[in-house]
Amino acid sequence: MKLIIKSLMAAALISVSASAAVVATVNGKTITSEEVNAVLMEGTQGRFTSLPKEKQDELQQRVVEGLVMQELVYEAAKKEGVLDSAKYKKEYDDIVARIQKQLAAKVWQENLLEGIKVTDKEIKAYYDSHGDEFEQKEKVHARHILVKTEDEAKTIIAGMKSLKGDKLKEKFIEEAKAKSTGPSGPKGGDLGFFQQGQMVPEFNDAVFGMKVGEITPAPVKTQFGYHIIYLEEKQAGKKATLDEAKPFIEQRLKQEKFQKEMEAKTKALKDAAKITYSK
Repeated sequence: MKLIIKSLMAAALISVSASAAVVATVNGKTITSEEVNAVLMEGTQGRFTSLPKEKQDELQQRVVEGLVMQELVYEAAKKEGVLDSAKYKKEYDDIVARIQKQLAAKVWQENLLEGIKVTDKEIKAYYDSHGDEFEQKEKVHARHILVKTEDEAKTIIAGMKSLKGDKLKEKFIEEAKAKSTGPSGPKGGDLGFFQQGQMVPEFNDAVFGMKVGEITPAPVKTQFGYHIIYLEEKQAGKKATLDEAKPFIEQRLKQEKFQKEMEAKTKALKDAAKITYSK
């Protein structure tokens, strides 16, 4: 019953494309991929595409089977005269009334948002007065080898002390894969890019004081153990230009205006209405 109601409500809020793929046919009635996707997105609150592939396939199959059964039950209900019963008509009218109100409110809000404009002058004023928001901190791309003891870390460093350039990097990756206890070990200790302040202080201070292509001359101790760090790349900090920041600022100001407009309109509607509450 829950699936039936969910699919009815989801279907009412989307427009089914004529080119939608047919995923099943039940006694001549087609079930399309659009219908399946509508139920999946509604049921997972829009998180379906972020789920693992195996989970997506499992849920998709369950929804298809659910829609097939829904169609079979619907056909049986029609034959038994359920659609002509007073109970059915009352529940149908209740559901349709709910969907109409939800859809009307949705379109009303969308129209309000679409009507809000943000000028270039407003965008520049925000950019000028919120400069700190557009400062991109210095970033580095580093690798590390994490081990439990200082002696083990020192031994690893000693084994790479005479190496430089590509040979140093290749040896570091090899050692990371073989000896690092951190989760990045299988990837050659690769931590990717990160900004100032994202790592624990001891690690942060060490890596941002290094030169590209070098390893730390001594182990770096943190709460996790002892690290040997290799600095692969460094990017200087910079401030995003007005053009780069414009889409973000425009969207932010539009949302702020929308919230204020919504508050003002809903307050006006409430003030003009006659509302009584039962105790």
